[in-house]
Amino acid sequence: MDLKNKVIAITGAAQGLGRAMADVLADEGAHIALLDMQEDSLNQAVAELSEKGITARPYVVNVTNEAEVEAVFKQIRDDFKQLNGLVNSAGIMRDGMLLKVKEGQVVGKMSLEQFQSVLDVNVTGTFLCGREAAAQMIELGCEGVIINVSSVSRAGNMGQTNYSASKAAVATMTVTWGKELARFGIRAACIAPGLVDTAMARQMRPEMMEKFLSTVPLRRLAKVEELGQTAKFIFKNDYFTGRVIELDGGTRV
Repeated sequence: MDLKNKVIAITGAAQGLGRAMADVLADEGAHIALLDMQEDSLNQAVAELSEKGITARPYVVNVTNEAEVEAVFKQIRDDFKQLNGLVNSAGIMRDGMLLKVKEGQVVGKMSLEQFQSVLDVNVTGTFLCGREAAAQMIELGCEGVIINVSSVSRAGNMGQTNYSASKAAVATMTVTWGKELARFGIRAACIAPGLVDTAMARQMRPEMMEKFLSTVPLRRLAKVEELGQTAKFIFKNDYFTGRVIELDGGTRV
């Protein structure tokens, strides 16, 4: 896909990975619909992206709310008259052990709310946005690409029952969509990064960061720009669908 004058929707676009992908795709001439819950940050991102000579519009939406997601993708259709791509970047982490045990006694549990909240954003949000984006692409007759963001943790990681389960689901949904949507000219792909150099990662204690980096053969975090470049590759390679790119520096968890 030639990205010039294509319309790409990005969730979680106000900061971090979503914002980085918006920058890279805008540099290729794509117009960007930015979706997030943080209105002030969205407006700032729109102003900065618009300086690149492309059209950028903000959309405040809770990706776990079906009615809001349906409405926002209809609004994107009305505003841009086309939709060629979606990057599902919105996601949260609420890490914790399944059980906390002291001297043979269970003293704490991962709550259902802690588990469900992560699945709501990471799985349900990805599902709803992917469904509505695909529906608009089909009705508009647009070639399209859906990129989901999984994680190396999808293989299972201590303290991440909720997050690992959610990212495994995201990866398998991608494979399913690749098979289901190809006949409509829509490709689906997934990026599974390791730990990325974002504000959240920089909050890790130094000793925890050092321990993590010791498991990464390249001995560093991924850069947000590197995820953007990976997304660009997926958009531009018309034979890539239904697969996961692991961008983890060789990490295995």
